[in-house]
Amino acid sequence: MIICPVCEHQQAQGTECEVCGKKLFTTAPVAVPVTRLAELEQTQLAGGRAPVQAAAIPDLELTAQQAVREVAVQPVPELDTGRSAAAGNVMVAPVQDMDTGRAMSDGLKTAAPTGPVVCRYCRNVQDIGNVCDRCGMRLPKARVARPEASASSGPPQAGERTACPKCHTPGYAGRACVTCSTMIPAAE
Repeated sequence: MIICPVCEHQQAQGTECEVCGKKLFTTAPVAVPVTRLAELEQTQLAGGRAPVQAAAIPDLELTAQQAVREVAVQPVPELDTGRSAAAGNVMVAPVQDMDTGRAMSDGLKTAAPTGPVVCRYCRNVQDIGNVCDRCGMRLPKARVARPEASASSGPPQAGERTACPKCHTPGYAGRACVTCSTMIPAAE
């Protein structure tokens, strides 16, 4: 079983990961000494691709089909050619109760996602950066960075929810991070 070093996906075979596309390492071929077997019959023709002198058999037909110009063209009267008569003047009217699948616009746009981003490969949650700190894969682009906390507010109070300073996993101030075991600082 092959295990991807980036996303830890297990797969039976392949040269690249089926989930993240990482090129998997392959071992170099092992050089094995080759010896000829004494009882093996050798090829009678030198080189294997050497031209062979052969005469054409006079009674043998060269192709299984005749050339097109030698075949008589015969029309098939019962064959439908797929054409129909002209439709003429057709009245076109819109269908009144047809659903077009679109709702009426209310003029509001969907807000861009903000806050922490979850990596789609390793499920790591982090607030900042374009690349996952855990597996190194690119994070989704469509997000707006959270506004930075003002310096006057200081560290969060003990028990307040905040991000780990090392791995950016959400946790509680004054406790150890559940991912990396780093102590999350709290105000005293």
